[in-house]
Amino acid sequence: MFISLIVIALFFAALFVSAVKRVPAGQVYSLYRQGKPARLLQPGVHVVLPLVERIANKINLSGQVLRFEEPMADDRDVSGTVYWQVLEPERADAVFGQVDQLILRGAHEALCTERDVAHADRRVLGSHMKQLLNQSLRERGMMVTRVELDAA
Repeated sequence: MFISLIVIALFFAALFVSAVKRVPAGQVYSLYRQGKPARLLQPGVHVVLPLVERIANKINLSGQVLRFEEPMADDRDVSGTVYWQVLEPERADAVFGQVDQLILRGAHEALCTERDVAHADRRVLGSHMKQLLNQSLRERGMMVTRVELDAA
């Protein structure tokens, strides 16, 4: 009898601890209820329903970095870094898990449209890539802030 009371008390204590979520400054958590978006948790302490709601994405608002290396037809690789950030987490939440693939696909398309990548000015090519990436990411609540291409 006494042991079963302890087990029940531990269960409720664990349930209570899992119900309290602390969101750090500079981040937003997307909360899903039964597989559907419910709300965004802003920085601070929040209470959620532990068996019904779950944290789907932890979105960092301060910025992200993605390195890429793109093989070209002339046996050379173009590599660089894309700096991006989330501007509107409510719009970005739906595609947040695929943003790396979106950026890599956009970088590939930008490099394919440039006829002579080997001789192109890296700043101009980076600016062109940033513009093309922002065309697809802005509608999803994200923005590329900078593209740096490595020297060949």
